[in-house]
Amino acid sequence: MTTPAPRLSVLDLVPVRSDQTSSDALAATLSLARVADELGFERYWLAEHHNMPAVAATNPAVLIALVAGATRSIRVGSGGVMLPNHAPLVVAEQFALLEAAHPGRIDLGIGRAPGTDPVTAWALRHGAGGVTDEAVERFPEYVDNVLSMMDSAGVGLQLNGRVHQLRATPMATSVPTIWLLGSSAYSARLAAQKGMPYVFAHHFSGSGTAEALELYRTEFRPSPECPAPRTLLTVNVAAADTAEEAERVALPQLLAMVALRTGAPLTAQRLVEDAEAVEVPEQHRGLLDAMRSRWVIGDGACARDQVARLSATYGVDEVMVHPVAGAHAGGDPRTGPGREQTLRLLAG
Repeated sequence: MTTPAPRLSVLDLVPVRSDQTSSDALAATLSLARVADELGFERYWLAEHHNMPAVAATNPAVLIALVAGATRSIRVGSGGVMLPNHAPLVVAEQFALLEAAHPGRIDLGIGRAPGTDPVTAWALRHGAGGVTDEAVERFPEYVDNVLSMMDSAGVGLQLNGRVHQLRATPMATSVPTIWLLGSSAYSARLAAQKGMPYVFAHHFSGSGTAEALELYRTEFRPSPECPAPRTLLTVNVAAADTAEEAERVALPQLLAMVALRTGAPLTAQRLVEDAEAVEVPEQHRGLLDAMRSRWVIGDGACARDQVARLSATYGVDEVMVHPVAGAHAGGDPRTGPGREQTLRLLAG
């Protein structure tokens, strides 16, 4: 029996290959977003990462504006905004304006991780201590602040004995859908307590998925915005015409993740031919194989089946694919042909 195909969305970190400039990488993202839009994918989310040579997704709000303006109907959002890096009001203002510009098409995904190294986290907050333990501990409060400020009625801020009315934008007629992102029991419980849709970062963690989703569903408290549990799962996917080619195009991202996990120097993403010339140290092979086992890599039919089985196994409403297929030497640097083919093959 064939497993029903799930609803599909896209997560994009705006990778920067060794043959690309930042401008090229942005052009490739816009090209990929148009493909996702044409194929009928549900949503297209941009991540937040900083000071990384292979990732240009530093500012989700700016990227969302670019992608929403270049597409027609697909929902566009953040996967996610790392809230401890930002003042809640700034986030609320940015996404209220995005929603005003593209009504009914904007998602705000919120995460707790810094998305960078400690030095860059410090710089993000103007040297005011970076993403301190206090900022992380106050994450639930920051989430509440964003939710309140995004409300069209605004929120009353008490200051010096007076209540001041605060709105993210005047005369709002709609608000973005706000999701909570995470990869642990903490995020699952918080999303459940606040009655928010929940995204599990299976593409990053790969462990504890079933437990976190079960905790979320068990402890879920309905809210006006989300009356029943709503779940989304992210997964790394590389699809190609053959299984052998899929393994080849997945290798550059696998090597990048091994470097990240082992503290090796980070570089722009290698082209496929350059990645194949890399000798992986014996002590790192187990790590590479373990990560590989959690990814979806194969020809179109195999990849579609694996994604459908993941959706059924975890009972999620939607699967968000992170297309990790690399590029061959000599291609157009302003496109990501492997990533675009992955989406086309998944769409069938």
